[in-house]
Amino acid sequence: MKLSTKMKKALNDQILLEASATNSYLAMASWCEVTGYQGAADYFYAQSDEERTHMLKIVRYLNALGTIATVPATKSPSSSYKSLEVLINTALKNEQAVTKAIHNMVEIAQKEKDHSTYVFLEWFVNEQVQEETKFETILQKFDLLGRDKLGINEIDKFLAAEAAAPTEPAA
Repeated sequence: MKLSTKMKKALNDQILLEASATNSYLAMASWCEVTGYQGAADYFYAQSDEERTHMLKIVRYLNALGTIATVPATKSPSSSYKSLEVLINTALKNEQAVTKAIHNMVEIAQKEKDHSTYVFLEWFVNEQVQEETKFETILQKFDLLGRDKLGINEIDKFLAAEAAAPTEPAA
């Protein structure tokens, strides 16, 4: 199967987005760990690993089609945050940008009648619904539990439990 130039570029751009997300979540985990949010640190270390898995899925898809994937350099992510809530909000915005890029690739696949890539991208579409919902749910906890030390401690415990939960199966 031959991919169009436009689809190759979109998939390689997505590799960059996923690599950037991996690094961003790693920086967030580091900030959380140093700041004393061990549950959040564990959560974001796991998120970083998950984003790397997403990146590898795309690399392997391109390779399976005989197209060498472009492994990008990434910009250094922010390593300082005003609060845990600001950090979570940043993560949600990053996921929303990834969702937009995936939807763009789906539109390209539809226009080009690239059924194989369309089917490949369905997994990412569903994954992004889960990703955005996760961060929206965490942000709701600030309203439910509060922004005082006890509320934030409970949110950190929630994130620790989420980090310990089984992760997505490798597909």
